[in-house]
Amino acid sequence: MIDRTKWFYHPIFIFIFSMVALATSLVLYIYWYVEVSTGLETMVRKFNLDTTHIFTPQTWVVIMILSILVGIILAGIFIIFVYNQKLVQLYRMQNNFINNFTHELKTPVTSLNLYLETFQKHELPRDDQLKYIRYMIQDVNRLAENTSRILNLARVESRNYEGEYVISDLVTVVEKFCKDNDHLFQHCTITIHNPSGRSFPYRINPSLFEMLIMNLLTNAIKYNESDMPNVDITFLPQRRSLHITFEDNGIGIDKSEFKKIFRKFYQVGLSDNMTAKGSGIGLYLVENIVKIHKGTVNARSKGVGQGSIFTVVLPFKPEKKQ
Repeated sequence: MIDRTKWFYHPIFIFIFSMVALATSLVLYIYWYVEVSTGLETMVRKFNLDTTHIFTPQTWVVIMILSILVGIILAGIFIIFVYNQKLVQLYRMQNNFINNFTHELKTPVTSLNLYLETFQKHELPRDDQLKYIRYMIQDVNRLAENTSRILNLARVESRNYEGEYVISDLVTVVEKFCKDNDHLFQHCTITIHNPSGRSFPYRINPSLFEMLIMNLLTNAIKYNESDMPNVDITFLPQRRSLHITFEDNGIGIDKSEFKKIFRKFYQVGLSDNMTAKGSGIGLYLVENIVKIHKGTVNARSKGVGQGSIFTVVLPFKPEKKQ
C-alpha cells in the first residue's frame, strides 16, 4: 500500500511551504502596518494632533530594510535548495555510475574465468582454442578500456596529464590516429573530409587530443544500431574558428539530452527504463579536454534514430594570403 502522506516530508514541498510562509508574513506585516497607519492618521485628523510625534520618516526606511532582508533570506533559501538538489542529483548519477561500472568490470572477469576453467578441465581442438582466445582478448581489451577511462578522468580533473603541448596539423593528427587504430574500427567506416584542402596547425597536447578523438569515435560506434556504423569527420574553417564535426548514423539524441550528455556520470537511458551504455564519463572527458585546448563542444541531432553530430570548435585565425 502506498503511503500518501510522504509528500508532506518531500524537500520540494517543505521548501515551497517555507518560501510561501516567509513571503506571506512579510506581506501581512506590511498590510498590518498600512492599516494601522491609516487608522492612526484618521485619528490624528479627527483630534487635530501633532503628526510628528506619531509618524516618523524612519518607519518606511525600516520597512524597506526589512523587505530587503527578507528578500535576501528568500534568495539564500532558494540557492541552498538548488545546491542541495544538484548534490542529490550528482549522488544519484554517481550511484548509477558505480553500479554500471561494477557490472562493466564483473562481466569480462566472469567471462575470462569461465574460459580459463574450460581450458583447465577440457582438451579442446585448436580451432576452439583460438575462438576462446579471441573472446578472452576482447574481454581483456574491455577491462583495459574501462580502467583507462577512470585513470584518464583522474588525470584530466587533476590537470596531471603527461606530455607537452606541440603545434601540429589537426588533419594529419586525426588521419594518423585513425590509421594507427584501424584495428579498433574494423567494422565501421570512418571518412575524413577537408573541403578547403588547407592545413590547420594548432597547439595541442597529443595524448589528450587522441583521447578526445577516441571517445567521440567510440561513442559514435557504441550508440549505433546500423549494420555498418559510419562516421564522417569534417574540418570546416570559419572566420575566427575551426569547426571539427563528427557526424554518425547512430541512434541520435533527443533535444532534451543535448546539454545533459556532457555531465559527469550522466548516462542516456537511465530515466527511460532503458539499459544505459558506457560509464557516463566519455563525453565529460571530451568537454574538459576541449576546454583545456581553449575550445567548446556541442551536440545536435535531427532526432532519435537520425544520427548525431558533435562539433568541436577551436579558436583559429587563418593565415593571411600574401
